[in-house]
Amino acid sequence: MNAIDSLLADLIDYAGLYPPAGLDMHTAVRKYLEYGHSSRRKALGRFVVGLDRFPYLWDAAGDYTRVMRLSVIASPDADWAELQGLVDKGYAIEAVEIKTSEPAEIERIAKRLPDGLTAYFEAPVNGISAPTLNAIAAVDARIKIRMGGLAAGAIPSPQATAEMLTEIARRHMVFKATAGLHHPVRGRYPLTYSPEGPTAVMHGFINLACAAAVLHFGGEAEEAREALEEEWPGVWQVTPEAMVWQENGWNADELREVRKKFFAGFGSCSFEEPMRDLEALGWL
Repeated sequence: MNAIDSLLADLIDYAGLYPPAGLDMHTAVRKYLEYGHSSRRKALGRFVVGLDRFPYLWDAAGDYTRVMRLSVIASPDADWAELQGLVDKGYAIEAVEIKTSEPAEIERIAKRLPDGLTAYFEAPVNGISAPTLNAIAAVDARIKIRMGGLAAGAIPSPQATAEMLTEIARRHMVFKATAGLHHPVRGRYPLTYSPEGPTAVMHGFINLACAAAVLHFGGEAEEAREALEEEWPGVWQVTPEAMVWQENGWNADELREVRKKFFAGFGSCSFEEPMRDLEALGWL
Protein backbone atom coordinates (compact mmCIF):
# COMPACT_ATOMS: atom_id res chain seq x y z
CA MET A 1 0.00 0.00 0.00
CA ASN A 2 1.46 3.36 -1.01
CA ALA A 3 1.35 6.63 0.94
CA ILE A 4 -1.88 8.12 -0.38
CA ASP A 5 -3.64 4.75 -0.08
CA SER A 6 -2.52 4.48 3.55
CA LEU A 7 -3.95 7.91 4.25
CA LEU A 8 -7.24 7.27 2.46
CA ALA A 9 -8.01 3.76 3.72
CA ASP A 10 -11.50 3.79 5.33
CA LEU A 11 -11.16 7.56 5.59
CA ILE A 12 -14.71 8.70 4.80
CA ASP A 13 -17.80 7.60 6.68
CA TYR A 14 -20.69 8.29 4.33
CA ALA A 15 -23.34 10.56 5.87
CA GLY A 16 -25.53 11.19 2.85
CA LEU A 17 -28.65 11.33 5.04
CA TYR A 18 -27.40 14.51 6.69
CA PRO A 19 -27.16 18.15 5.49
CA PRO A 20 -26.27 19.65 3.18
CA ALA A 21 -27.01 16.57 1.05
CA GLY A 22 -30.02 15.44 3.11
CA LEU A 23 -30.78 12.47 0.88
CA ASP A 24 -33.69 10.14 1.44
CA MET A 25 -32.84 6.71 2.81
CA HIS A 26 -33.24 4.79 -0.45
CA THR A 27 -30.97 7.17 -2.38
CA ALA A 28 -28.31 7.29 0.33
CA VAL A 29 -28.22 3.50 0.62
CA ARG A 30 -28.02 3.06 -3.14
CA LYS A 31 -25.12 5.49 -3.37
CA TYR A 32 -23.25 3.83 -0.50
CA LEU A 33 -23.58 0.41 -2.10
CA GLU A 34 -22.42 1.83 -5.44
CA TYR A 35 -19.39 3.46 -3.82
CA GLY A 36 -18.57 0.12 -2.23
CA HIS A 37 -18.14 -1.36 -5.70
CA SER A 38 -16.32 1.60 -7.25
CA SER A 39 -12.62 2.00 -7.98
CA ARG A 40 -12.35 4.26 -4.89
CA ARG A 41 -14.01 1.83 -2.49
CA LYS A 42 -10.94 1.53 -0.25
CA ALA A 43 -11.54 5.10 0.95
CA LEU A 44 -15.11 4.30 1.97
CA GLY A 45 -15.82 3.74 5.65
CA ARG A 46 -19.14 3.19 7.39
CA PHE A 47 -22.68 4.24 6.53
CA VAL A 48 -23.85 6.80 9.09
CA VAL A 49 -27.44 6.43 10.27
CA GLY A 50 -29.45 7.61 13.26
CA LEU A 51 -30.70 5.00 15.68
CA ASP A 52 -34.19 6.43 15.28
CA ARG A 53 -34.05 5.88 11.51
CA PHE A 54 -32.88 2.29 11.62
CA PRO A 55 -36.29 0.81 10.62
CA TYR A 56 -36.14 2.82 7.39
CA LEU A 57 -32.66 1.47 6.71
CA TRP A 58 -34.03 -2.07 6.58
CA ASP A 59 -36.82 -0.94 4.25
CA ALA A 60 -34.26 0.61 1.88
CA ALA A 61 -31.45 -1.94 2.00
CA GLY A 62 -33.17 -5.22 2.85
CA ASP A 63 -30.70 -8.05 3.31
CA TYR A 64 -27.84 -5.72 2.35
CA THR A 65 -28.29 -4.07 5.74
CA ARG A 66 -26.53 -6.99 7.38
CA VAL A 67 -23.38 -6.49 5.34
CA MET A 68 -23.26 -2.68 5.52
CA ARG A 69 -20.68 -1.34 7.94
CA LEU A 70 -22.57 1.07 10.17
CA SER A 71 -21.92 3.97 12.49
CA VAL A 72 -25.01 4.83 14.51
CA ILE A 73 -25.87 8.35 15.66
CA ALA A 74 -27.66 8.29 19.00
CA SER A 75 -28.90 10.93 21.42
CA PRO A 76 -27.72 10.89 25.04
CA ASP A 77 -31.15 9.64 26.15
CA ALA A 78 -31.34 6.87 23.53
CA ASP A 79 -32.71 3.42 24.28
CA TRP A 80 -29.41 1.57 24.63
CA ALA A 81 -31.24 -1.73 24.90
CA GLU A 82 -32.47 -1.12 21.35
CA LEU A 83 -28.90 -0.65 20.15
CA GLN A 84 -27.85 -3.82 21.97
CA GLY A 85 -30.71 -5.65 20.28
CA LEU A 86 -29.49 -4.61 16.84
CA VAL A 87 -25.98 -5.79 17.67
CA ASP A 88 -27.36 -9.09 18.92
CA LYS A 89 -29.23 -9.54 15.64
CA GLY A 90 -25.95 -9.41 13.78
CA TYR A 91 -25.99 -5.98 12.20
CA ALA A 92 -22.48 -4.76 11.41
CA ILE A 93 -22.57 -1.80 13.78
CA GLU A 94 -18.98 -0.78 14.36
CA ALA A 95 -19.37 2.59 16.06
CA VAL A 96 -21.81 4.80 17.91
CA GLU A 97 -21.65 8.61 17.95
CA ILE A 98 -23.21 10.67 20.73
CA LYS A 99 -23.30 14.46 21.02
CA THR A 100 -22.59 15.34 24.63
CA SER A 101 -19.78 17.08 26.45
CA GLU A 102 -21.04 16.50 30.00
CA PRO A 103 -18.53 14.32 31.93
CA ALA A 104 -21.20 12.67 34.10
CA GLU A 105 -23.32 11.88 31.05
CA ILE A 106 -20.33 10.45 29.20
CA GLU A 107 -19.59 8.14 32.12
CA ARG A 108 -23.23 7.04 32.37
CA ILE A 109 -23.61 6.32 28.67
CA ALA A 110 -20.31 4.46 28.38
CA LYS A 111 -21.49 1.94 30.96
CA ARG A 112 -24.58 1.11 28.89
CA LEU A 113 -23.07 0.76 25.43
CA PRO A 114 -22.78 -2.69 23.84
CA ASP A 115 -19.38 -4.32 24.14
CA GLY A 116 -17.11 -4.11 21.14
CA LEU A 117 -18.40 -0.84 19.70
CA THR A 118 -16.16 2.17 19.16
CA ALA A 119 -17.76 5.10 20.97
CA TYR A 120 -17.36 8.70 19.83
CA PHE A 121 -18.49 11.62 21.99
CA GLU A 122 -18.86 14.93 20.20
CA ALA A 123 -17.44 17.97 21.95
CA PRO A 124 -17.17 21.56 20.69
CA VAL A 125 -13.86 22.71 19.23
CA ASN A 126 -14.25 26.23 20.58
CA GLY A 127 -13.70 26.42 24.31
CA ILE A 128 -11.71 23.30 25.03
CA SER A 129 -12.98 21.56 28.14
CA ALA A 130 -10.32 19.55 29.95
CA PRO A 131 -12.94 17.75 32.10
CA THR A 132 -14.76 16.64 28.95
CA LEU A 133 -11.61 15.33 27.29
CA ASN A 134 -10.57 13.61 30.49
CA ALA A 135 -13.99 11.99 30.83
CA ILE A 136 -13.87 10.66 27.27
CA ALA A 137 -10.36 9.32 27.79
CA ALA A 138 -11.34 7.73 31.10
CA VAL A 139 -13.98 5.53 29.45
CA ASP A 140 -11.58 4.58 26.62
CA ALA A 141 -13.76 6.31 24.04
CA ARG A 142 -12.91 8.63 21.17
CA ILE A 143 -13.73 12.25 20.48
CA LYS A 144 -15.67 13.64 17.53
CA ILE A 145 -15.04 17.22 16.47
CA ARG A 146 -17.25 19.30 14.18
CA MET A 147 -15.32 21.18 11.49
CA GLY A 148 -18.14 23.03 9.77
CA GLY A 149 -21.84 23.36 9.09
CA LEU A 150 -24.40 25.20 7.00
CA ALA A 151 -23.24 28.62 8.19
CA ALA A 152 -19.80 30.22 8.25
CA GLY A 153 -20.03 30.64 12.01
CA ALA A 154 -20.05 26.86 12.45
CA ILE A 155 -16.48 26.59 11.10
CA PRO A 156 -13.90 26.64 13.90
CA SER A 157 -10.80 28.71 13.37
CA PRO A 158 -7.47 27.06 12.55
CA GLN A 159 -6.14 28.31 15.88
CA ALA A 160 -8.98 26.78 17.91
CA THR A 161 -8.74 23.55 15.93
CA ALA A 162 -4.99 23.30 16.42
CA GLU A 163 -5.40 23.84 20.15
CA MET A 164 -8.08 21.16 20.35
CA LEU A 165 -5.96 18.68 18.38
CA THR A 166 -3.02 19.42 20.64
CA GLU A 167 -5.05 18.61 23.73
CA ILE A 168 -6.28 15.38 22.12
CA ALA A 169 -2.74 14.40 21.17
CA ARG A 170 -1.45 15.06 24.70
CA ARG A 171 -3.96 12.54 26.02
CA HIS A 172 -3.09 9.99 23.31
CA MET A 173 -6.72 9.94 22.20
CA VAL A 174 -8.18 9.16 18.79
CA PHE A 175 -10.50 11.63 17.06
CA LYS A 176 -12.97 11.65 14.21
CA ALA A 177 -14.03 14.82 12.38
CA THR A 178 -17.36 15.66 10.80
CA ALA A 179 -18.94 18.37 8.63
CA GLY A 180 -17.30 20.83 6.28
CA LEU A 181 -14.58 18.54 4.92
CA HIS A 182 -15.73 17.92 1.34
CA HIS A 183 -12.48 19.22 -0.13
CA PRO A 184 -8.84 18.18 0.30
CA VAL A 185 -7.36 21.68 0.63
CA ARG A 186 -8.59 24.68 2.58
CA GLY A 187 -10.36 27.27 0.45
CA ARG A 188 -13.57 29.15 -0.21
CA TYR A 189 -16.39 26.82 -1.19
CA PRO A 190 -20.21 26.76 -1.15
CA LEU A 191 -21.69 25.74 2.18
CA THR A 192 -24.72 24.11 0.57
CA TYR A 193 -25.68 22.70 -2.82
CA SER A 194 -27.94 25.64 -3.61
CA PRO A 195 -26.67 27.80 -6.53
CA GLU A 196 -27.68 30.85 -4.53
CA GLY A 197 -26.19 29.57 -1.28
CA PRO A 198 -23.47 31.22 0.82
CA THR A 199 -19.77 30.47 0.61
CA ALA A 200 -17.07 30.45 3.26
CA VAL A 201 -13.46 29.43 3.77
CA MET A 202 -13.66 25.78 4.75
CA HIS A 203 -11.12 23.38 6.20
CA GLY A 204 -9.48 20.78 3.98
CA PHE A 205 -9.22 17.15 5.02
CA ILE A 206 -5.65 16.91 3.75
CA ASN A 207 -4.83 19.97 5.87
CA LEU A 208 -6.39 18.21 8.84
CA ALA A 209 -4.44 15.02 8.17
CA CYS A 210 -1.19 16.98 7.98
CA ALA A 211 -1.95 18.85 11.20
CA ALA A 212 -2.66 15.51 12.85
CA ALA A 213 0.60 14.05 11.54
CA VAL A 214 2.57 17.05 12.78
CA LEU A 215 1.21 16.68 16.30
CA HIS A 216 1.34 12.88 16.38
CA PHE A 217 5.06 12.95 15.67
CA GLY A 218 5.85 15.56 18.29
CA GLY A 219 5.26 18.87 16.53
CA GLU A 220 3.83 22.00 18.11
CA ALA A 221 0.38 23.55 17.92
CA GLU A 222 1.74 26.50 15.93
CA GLU A 223 2.93 24.24 13.12
CA ALA A 224 -0.38 22.37 13.18
CA ARG A 225 -2.17 25.71 12.80
CA GLU A 226 0.00 26.53 9.79
CA ALA A 227 -0.92 23.20 8.21
CA LEU A 228 -4.61 23.92 8.76
CA GLU A 229 -4.27 27.38 7.19
CA GLU A 230 -2.45 26.27 4.04
CA GLU A 231 -4.50 27.08 0.91
CA TRP A 232 -2.03 26.47 -1.93
CA PRO A 233 -2.19 22.87 -3.26
CA GLY A 234 1.21 23.30 -4.90
CA VAL A 235 2.98 23.24 -1.54
CA TRP A 236 2.16 19.54 -1.23
CA GLN A 237 4.00 16.73 -2.97
CA VAL A 238 2.04 13.52 -3.08
CA THR A 239 3.88 10.52 -4.48
CA PRO A 240 3.53 6.75 -4.05
CA GLU A 241 6.35 6.93 -1.50
CA ALA A 242 5.25 9.84 0.71
CA MET A 243 3.11 12.88 1.31
CA VAL A 244 5.19 16.01 1.83
CA TRP A 245 4.05 19.36 3.16
CA GLN A 246 6.71 22.08 3.38
CA GLU A 247 9.62 20.43 5.19
CA ASN A 248 7.51 17.63 6.65
CA GLY A 249 7.16 14.27 4.96
CA TRP A 250 5.39 11.08 5.96
CA ASN A 251 5.74 7.70 4.31
CA ALA A 252 3.07 5.02 4.03
CA ASP A 253 3.86 3.44 7.39
CA GLU A 254 3.82 6.78 9.19
CA LEU A 255 0.52 7.81 7.61
CA ARG A 256 -0.96 4.45 8.53
CA GLU A 257 0.15 5.03 12.13
CA VAL A 258 -1.44 8.49 12.22
CA ARG A 259 -4.72 7.05 10.99
CA LYS A 260 -4.67 4.18 13.47
CA LYS A 261 -3.54 6.04 16.56
CA PHE A 262 -4.81 9.60 16.14
CA PHE A 263 -6.93 10.63 13.12
CA ALA A 264 -9.58 7.97 12.56
CA GLY A 265 -11.23 9.71 9.60
CA PHE A 266 -14.21 11.94 8.96
CA GLY A 267 -17.89 11.85 8.17
CA SER A 268 -19.11 13.50 4.99
CA CYS A 269 -22.45 13.75 3.24
CA SER A 270 -20.50 13.49 -0.03
CA PHE A 271 -18.10 10.75 -1.05
CA GLU A 272 -17.82 11.88 -4.66
CA GLU A 273 -16.58 15.43 -4.02
CA PRO A 274 -13.50 14.46 -1.99
CA MET A 275 -12.53 11.79 -4.52
CA ARG A 276 -13.15 14.08 -7.49
CA ASP A 277 -11.04 16.86 -5.99
CA LEU A 278 -8.15 14.48 -5.26
CA GLU A 279 -8.28 13.26 -8.85
CA ALA A 280 -8.29 16.85 -10.16
CA LEU A 281 -5.17 17.58 -8.11
CA GLY A 282 -3.46 14.53 -9.58
CA TRP A 283 -3.09 12.92 -6.16
CA LEU A 284 -5.04 9.81 -7.14
